[in-house]
Amino acid sequence: MRDVQQCGIHRGGFYRGGIPLTLNYALTMTGFSTLDIVIFVGYCVFIIALGLWVSRDKKGHKKDSQDYFLASRSLPWWAVGASLIASNISAEQFIGMSGSGYALGLAISTYEWMAAATLLVVGKFFIPIYIKKQIYTMPQFLADRYSDTVRTVMAVFWLLVYVFVNLTSIIYLGALSIETVMGIPMEVAIYALAAFAIVYSIYGGLTAVAWTDVVQVIFLVLGGLVTTYLALEIVGNGDVLAGLGMLRDEAPKHFSMILHQGEMMIPDGQGGTRDAYQDLPGLSVLIGGMWITNLSYWGFNQYITQRALGAKNLDHAQRGVMFAGFLKLLIPLIVVIPGIAAYVIVQNEHMGGEFTALMTDSATGFIKPDRAYPALLNLLPNGLQGVAFAALTAAIVSSLASMANSTSTIFTMDIYKNYFNKNASEANLVRTGRIVAFVAFAIACIVAPALEALGQAFQFIQEYTGFVSPGVFAIFVFGIFWKKTTANAALWAAILTIPLSVFLKYFFPELPFLDRMGIVFLILVAVIVAISLIESKGKDHPKAIDISTSLFKTSIQFNIGAIIICGILAALYIAYW
Repeated sequence: MRDVQQCGIHRGGFYRGGIPLTLNYALTMTGFSTLDIVIFVGYCVFIIALGLWVSRDKKGHKKDSQDYFLASRSLPWWAVGASLIASNISAEQFIGMSGSGYALGLAISTYEWMAAATLLVVGKFFIPIYIKKQIYTMPQFLADRYSDTVRTVMAVFWLLVYVFVNLTSIIYLGALSIETVMGIPMEVAIYALAAFAIVYSIYGGLTAVAWTDVVQVIFLVLGGLVTTYLALEIVGNGDVLAGLGMLRDEAPKHFSMILHQGEMMIPDGQGGTRDAYQDLPGLSVLIGGMWITNLSYWGFNQYITQRALGAKNLDHAQRGVMFAGFLKLLIPLIVVIPGIAAYVIVQNEHMGGEFTALMTDSATGFIKPDRAYPALLNLLPNGLQGVAFAALTAAIVSSLASMANSTSTIFTMDIYKNYFNKNASEANLVRTGRIVAFVAFAIACIVAPALEALGQAFQFIQEYTGFVSPGVFAIFVFGIFWKKTTANAALWAAILTIPLSVFLKYFFPELPFLDRMGIVFLILVAVIVAISLIESKGKDHPKAIDISTSLFKTSIQFNIGAIIICGILAALYIAYW
């Protein structure tokens, strides 16, 4: 086993006792030990048992749709916040965002840090409306505000994105980590992850998902911090703070939050390079498309809002959202910094090193950024490797379970109940939800292997969910805050969002996708305003939402937390501008 006190990095190479040497001698890949396997298996058994226990049928009561899809509206604020983060943080972050950290550095943290501010907006302005209307799904809100047609179109969009982009990419990235760390073939790992999530989530619904998320968020944060600590310890020759300083010395461009065109070229996963500006286009990240993707994700996304809808009351929902905001500030430390550490290790390692070999795709011979985090797990001591891998698995499985549950909720409540069986019994709805979740997992398992060709899966997820985000954002914001918005205006926005995004992508490929989202949003705004003014003839829509300032009053705890979060964000951007 390696001794981190005896190995490290200095400018120009790695050394032991002052003697330069290649990294493959300085670092030893420990491999999964019996202790790691016991820890990992024990974690899996515990999560399954907990999920089944908390969601068991109470004596004399059978699960109804509110129990299954909204956890009986009984979640306290800390469970809401923990479930939001456990559902959000998955292989997309641990593997995908760490890979982006390897490729382009701390700038990718803008997704997490701006999400903290976005959660405050969602908690104050959107959650009160959802709670007041007592809805189950986001499409249901659209039916209430616009029409069943708008509801169905957006429900279909969401189902396609959830199954073919989110669920598929999460299960692929999770399997990639298992393949890298444990040597299990990709196909086997895919089906094993799906089976793990299925065992407890399909039976228990949101209750099982939310309460196991409370445990899983503890695992993923502590396990992630362990990986970060040891990665910095390796780089800093046993000194974590020195390791952090070494990262800034060895990779100064990786510590800039605002990227400029042509400043950083990153691997494309196919042996070439591309401009990092295409992923994070400078200041427009802060004032443009990033707000669209964040507000669409955190404010109008069934996958996320379902947790708040399951809260005990509005106060618990808002405090839960604020708690999630604090946790988001911490995420770059446990997913981005390890990616930068992996970059420094590879840059200083001599040809043929073990770490670089783990980062290299055997089929193409090119370094794959998304292998950064799994490769780092191989450096952890026995025992801690099991803990860290359990944390990674916790993030993956909780997100899989949450995504499948939201998919089944939308299909059951917005498609099945609305078109196939309007008088469906509660038992029928629960049974349909379970069947849909199983089918969603099956489709994801079939499609997932096709994602192996990706360079950075995190950017793939952001870009292709971004085809729908501008339309979602426009429809909800104008539906809530402009009373003249008509159903036809919303329908055209829903119909045009994907064609406009595809048109700009293929005819203006040099346009960063975040900027493309901003342009599509502005076009859709013009469409909504024009159609609404023509149809409304100056009158408010009969389904317009009646909003009063009293609806947006928040507790003193929420207000204090919001001020603290904004202060921390300001300090972070000033420090790493």
